[in-house]
Amino acid sequence: MKNPPLNYKNLKFLFLCLLQILCLSFQSNAQNLSLYDLRCEYLKNPIGIDIRKPRLSWKIQSGGYNVKQTSYQILVADSPELLQPNKANIWDSGKISSDQSIQVEYDGKTLEATQVYYWKVKVWDNQGRSSAWSEVTTWQMGLFTAGDWRNAQWIAYERLADSLVNILPTDGQKDKILKNNILPMFRKDFTVKKKVKRATMFISGLGHFELSLNGKKVGDNFLDAGWTKYDKQVLYVGFDLTKSLQEGKNTVGVMLGNGFYYIPPVKGRYRKLKGMFGLPKMICRLKVEFQDGSEQNLYTDNSWKTAPSPITFSSIYGGEDYNANLEQKGWDMPNFDESLWRNAIVVEGLPRLSPQLTEPVKIMESFKPIQQKQVGSGDWVFDLGQNASGIIELKVKGNKGDTVWVRPSELLNADGTVNQKASGSPYIFSYVLKGEGIETWQPRFSYYGFRYLQVKGAKPESNAKTQVISIKGLHIRNSASTIGQFASSDTLFNQTHQLIDWAIKSNMTSVFTDCPHREKLGWLEQVHLMGSSVRYRYDVAPMFKKAVKDMQLSQLPNGLIPEIAPEYVKFEWGGDMFRDSPEWGSSSIIVPYYMYLWYGDTRGLDEAYPMIQRYLKYLASKAQNHILSQGLGDWYDLGPKPPGVSQLTPMGVTGTAIYYYDLQIAEKIAKILGHGDDAQEYADMAEEVKKSFNQTFYQSETQQYASGSQTANAMALFMNLVEPENRKAVLQHLIDDIQTRNYALTAGDIGYRYVLRVLESEGRSDIIYAMNNRSDVPGYGYQLKKGATALTESWQAGGNSHNHFMLGHLMEWLYSGLAGIRQSERDVAFKEIIVAPEVVGNLTQAEGSYESPYGKISTLWKKTSKRFTLNVSVPVNTNAKILVDQHLGKTIKQNGKIIPAEKQGNKYLISVGSGNYLFELY
Repeated sequence: MKNPPLNYKNLKFLFLCLLQILCLSFQSNAQNLSLYDLRCEYLKNPIGIDIRKPRLSWKIQSGGYNVKQTSYQILVADSPELLQPNKANIWDSGKISSDQSIQVEYDGKTLEATQVYYWKVKVWDNQGRSSAWSEVTTWQMGLFTAGDWRNAQWIAYERLADSLVNILPTDGQKDKILKNNILPMFRKDFTVKKKVKRATMFISGLGHFELSLNGKKVGDNFLDAGWTKYDKQVLYVGFDLTKSLQEGKNTVGVMLGNGFYYIPPVKGRYRKLKGMFGLPKMICRLKVEFQDGSEQNLYTDNSWKTAPSPITFSSIYGGEDYNANLEQKGWDMPNFDESLWRNAIVVEGLPRLSPQLTEPVKIMESFKPIQQKQVGSGDWVFDLGQNASGIIELKVKGNKGDTVWVRPSELLNADGTVNQKASGSPYIFSYVLKGEGIETWQPRFSYYGFRYLQVKGAKPESNAKTQVISIKGLHIRNSASTIGQFASSDTLFNQTHQLIDWAIKSNMTSVFTDCPHREKLGWLEQVHLMGSSVRYRYDVAPMFKKAVKDMQLSQLPNGLIPEIAPEYVKFEWGGDMFRDSPEWGSSSIIVPYYMYLWYGDTRGLDEAYPMIQRYLKYLASKAQNHILSQGLGDWYDLGPKPPGVSQLTPMGVTGTAIYYYDLQIAEKIAKILGHGDDAQEYADMAEEVKKSFNQTFYQSETQQYASGSQTANAMALFMNLVEPENRKAVLQHLIDDIQTRNYALTAGDIGYRYVLRVLESEGRSDIIYAMNNRSDVPGYGYQLKKGATALTESWQAGGNSHNHFMLGHLMEWLYSGLAGIRQSERDVAFKEIIVAPEVVGNLTQAEGSYESPYGKISTLWKKTSKRFTLNVSVPVNTNAKILVDQHLGKTIKQNGKIIPAEKQGNKYLISVGSGNYLFELY
């Protein structure tokens, strides 16, 4: 039988069938499950995990709606080949019925030091589908014990006399001017005779190190390893050198810098602190595994050779000097003549080191001058246009022995020269030329906060004896990835976001510093007060883990948590005012709990619990009738005097309010950890503190707290110290105070976050908008109007630091309020999302996104005279409640269809699962 001839109807039928098949295929592909962003202990492919049961996490993508994980299976092997047929010799979890996709604890065979483990995961969802296996990713174990370092020894060029060791100096102690210390180089030759399977370097250098192999720097890290409480903890860094080793001769080279480990007491250079733990030293173990299963190790010992480096001075506070004439070409390459080098000496060091499990500091951006000008002295001043933490890159041409001095600064004097008065002076970069054409140099072991560069000894002129070919600013920071974005129709809010962001970026290194120049210290109040702002913007969980560890190591035997961690100096000015302030030390309690809320980190609560218990006992011992009055109070609030210790809020208000908050959190932590008796004890103590707080500070005749300052009323409200019957009145007095000041703020470092938190939670973001959408009174707009490019230390943008971390609380509201991205109080890690954008003021549009532990949450709203639209993206394995003001419209569409909406107060409430949504109100 012949096939019938094709006609138009047949062709149309076939076409429609084919189109339907393609559509079904497209829909199926769009809804497929895929896995991404696999992590081990918050990190991607980490080296140096020292936890016996590390935690694993993954994220899920799907084009469908209401998708949730119902089961997962994890495979772990010690070689990638074993995983290919979906087998695992280390751990096969089997199919686990669970929606958990974060903080999944490894539960397989005992993990071995230095071993690399390969893992992948597969999931099933609530719609009967399974994903493909994820891509294979890895983690590598570190060194658990001193024995895992095998024969490695600490080595140095010289020792510091025991009489000069000064681990915790006091700020008032007299300085000792000594000769400059040697900044050493170390080298070691070795031979590789077989094919390499894997090579890993575990290395620590104090205060900082730079590693090279066969003449090339390894990686692009800066200021490794991170700074710590060196008498109790030292960090090491792991590097994968597998692809860098060559058959035959190889050479390891290491240069060392001082960092906070040794702050040289050299005359003529700025020296904030007088700490000296010891002179630079290093330790390393290079493990080389060969294809045939054998192993070779290289360790530090006295057979390593050492010599002074061309760095003639380096101080974390004073700058860095480099003499190119002291370079030894090929010093870190094979076949170098090391006959004039001497053997390293073996020195003492901590027996156990910890891995650096934060992202490294790196050069992240560069700035070319936007303007250059010669000043009266003949020097040239370059304006980079942005105040940032960083170093310089200098390209010069001149004669051998010519010296170029570069003085960085945030500000200029009236005559156009640089002004280091408020940022630590003198701080200098200097370079001595070798006279070999164009020479390029950048510092290795010091950094500063600056916008301007004053160059002496060279000119940007072609006929100059010593010519500046180019000069740039190189911004350095912790390389944590950016995971949050915000923009709006309001230019001032966008500029404010950028202003705060530069302060955050400039103060993220291995600790959260207060400023990138005169102190560089980890003042603790900002860690909990600015924590949410930072977490919305950056992937910083490892940094907060380290901050908690720094607090544990800095805690005193009596339980006190000092105001800075790591604690490098004991501040004695004003007695214990700068060492014992509950608003600072309470980060030891608040930060572990916030880590739990944001990342589901229960283990962190358990590890921090002994510290929490000890600190609460200390606070109880200091309280007088449950009132804590020591410390700084609402630091840098706006009062009649220059900023400093609290002016408008009496001492005891903020300290006691934080104490009550601590006890509330401790009760919750104790319940989570199963310590019922402790939970009851903390609840009882909290009630006593609340009772005393209200008896001491509540003014029944005015229905306000203490002086009625913005800080006093806001903190009483936020911490739930206000009795229910008084809450409405206290809130109104807070609002009245702001409005009678024509919406000007007065709260300082401690109080302002709570002013914002209370106003947002009470539905008064209109007040927040009015306070911050202006530039005529001290605040963010005022700083911008004064020319600030990073957040300044004081609201007034005065003569203090012009790159400070502590007052950037508004960023949290930009994400949680204007963009509307929040999480439910009933859950953790944004598994239950609240999307509640605040449509206030003259704003017509705002958008934000946050890469949560489960995936990207994003919002975009637009308002016109006729319509309000809201785009929302909800990640797989979560759900969201959408809250929109009823005054924006009477009819609601969801993805083009009219829907009924539940009402909650003055808002519409719409509950959704994962997916991409468009809501329209008109």
